[in-house]
This record gives sequence, structure tokens and C-alpha cells, in this order.
Amino acid sequence: MTAAALGEFGRIARYFAPLAGPGGLALKDDAALVECRPGYRLVVTVDQAVEGVHFLTGDPPDLVAKKLLRRNLSDLAAMGATPLHYLLTTALPQSCGDDWVRRFAAGLAQDQQHYGVRLIGGDSTSTVGPVALTLTAIGEVPGGAEIRRSGARPGDDVWVSGTIGDASLGLKILRSGGDGLTTLASAHREALMGRFRLPEPRTELGPRLAGIAHAMIDVSDGLVADLGHLCENSGCAATIDLPALPLSAAAAAFVGANWAAWLDLATSGDDYELLFAAPSEARTVIKAIAGELAMRVTAIGVMTAGQGVRLRGEDGRDVPVTRAGWRHF
Repeated sequence: MTAAALGEFGRIARYFAPLAGPGGLALKDDAALVECRPGYRLVVTVDQAVEGVHFLTGDPPDLVAKKLLRRNLSDLAAMGATPLHYLLTTALPQSCGDDWVRRFAAGLAQDQQHYGVRLIGGDSTSTVGPVALTLTAIGEVPGGAEIRRSGARPGDDVWVSGTIGDASLGLKILRSGGDGLTTLASAHREALMGRFRLPEPRTELGPRLAGIAHAMIDVSDGLVADLGHLCENSGCAATIDLPALPLSAAAAAFVGANWAAWLDLATSGDDYELLFAAPSEARTVIKAIAGELAMRVTAIGVMTAGQGVRLRGEDGRDVPVTRAGWRHF
């Protein structure tokens, strides 16, 4: 098929209407209808993905779709919300023909089933620039149970889910083969590339932390940078032990005892793990939740009075941080 074989409405009817939930009205009306259960609040987030910035030219369309959706689901999880619906806007060049759209929609269909969300609307247009995608996700949380960035207190433990830094290493491999990463086992290299292309939003963990975590954020721009946002909003500081950062087997095989490399992983983005502050008396219940979910959750530091994020090295001395994380501008 050529790029014009189906056209805008043909693509919507064939590839996106089957993804629509009841509120999407088969994507035939001007807007969607969204129910909100009594006693609940809707949580709404939006994110963009631009070719060459958030994903690489030539990345498989199904993985591009999944990463776009999962990044938004991670934002919902960071507020303790359960995902419900999403809206999608696409700006595609002529080079993205019907087959590209079909594969993109297939990726969405797979993740819709996995995460229990449905498409309810959006928009599409053509562009002479790179692929530009915008997704708005909607979730729900019991009223008053949402977890914000502003509730951390001095003395709280700082925790993070999963592992840190894999995505940045995966991106280095995808871009140039990865300087210093070529000696890694092929399984490690595949795992790191997979973490960049296909993050795992912690949609089960987030809601379980309601009433436990005082504050939470997802790690998108880098652990140090995002913890800095949480500190600023909470009016606190944080001290993190660099050796406590949880690394995957692949990342650990690469960095070894090179603490400069550990710092690089702590200030790199695209992890989409949950970073949260919780009182010390919650340690047992947090570990129990992690066990029930078969998920790695690690205490990496403590909230303190003051401002900013302090990193301590293996010898207990401060580690200078010149770049906290990804900067959008």
C-alpha cells in the first residue's frame, strides 16, 4: 500500500477504532465521555515523543508505541493512580505509510491488554518534520490518596524501584555500539537496549504505596535530577549513598568499581522507576509489598533538612555532581 492508500479516516477506522474503549464512542464523535466513580479523582498526564529525541529513527513502530504509552503510565503510577484511558495525537511524515501505522497500532493493542487501558480519542495530521507523537493518559485514585511530590519529610527513607541506568547504557549501544560496552556479553547488551526501548512502568507498585509513601516521582530525567524536584517541592534535602544504587547484572558488569560510571548512571534518564520517600517505620510493609510483586525495591538514602541532593561515595565523602540529569532546553 502507498502512504495515501487509506488516508486519515481510513487509518482511524482500520487501526485505531478497534482500540477504542466504550467512552471513545468508536472514535466517531468530537469528544469522549469519561466516567468518574464516586469518591475517586481523575489523574491526567501528557507526554511527547519526537523522533531523534525520544526514540531513534528506524526503531520498530510497535516499540515506539509501547514506550510512548508506558512513559505516561509511569506518571500515573507516580501519583498512585490506576490507569484507565488515553488519547493519542500523531504527526507523521509521508514516509510512515499504512504498514508503519499498522505496526504502531499493534503495539498499542498489546499494551492495552497488558495494562488494562483503552483509547478514547485523539487527532492525526501530516508533517514534513520527524515523527511527533503526543499521548494523554487518564487514571483514577481514591480521593485524597494521591501521592504528590510535596509530602517528603526529614527522616524519611528514600527508595527506588527496579534498577538504575540501564536505559542510558542501552541508548549508547544503539547509537554507536557503546564505547566500552562492546566487551559485554550479548545477553547483557540485549537487556540494556531493551530497557531503553521498552521501559516497565510500575503500575502495580504505585497504587500499593498510597497511604505509605509521603512523596513520589518517576525517574525520567535521571535519579539525581528527579530527586531534586521532589526535594524542592517538599522543602527538604536528600542524602543518597551511591554504592546503594540498585544496578542490573548488565550495568554492574560494565561499571565495576568505577564510581564515575556509577555517577553517570545516577544522572541519566529514561529509567521510569518509582522514586519515593517513606517513614522508617514503613520499611517492613514496603519490603512485603515488593515481595508480593516480585519486584526489586531498594532503600538508597534519607531525606534531611535543607536543600538539594547530596551523594556520598564508598568512603562516605561527598561526590561532586556537575550535571544532575537530562535537560530539555
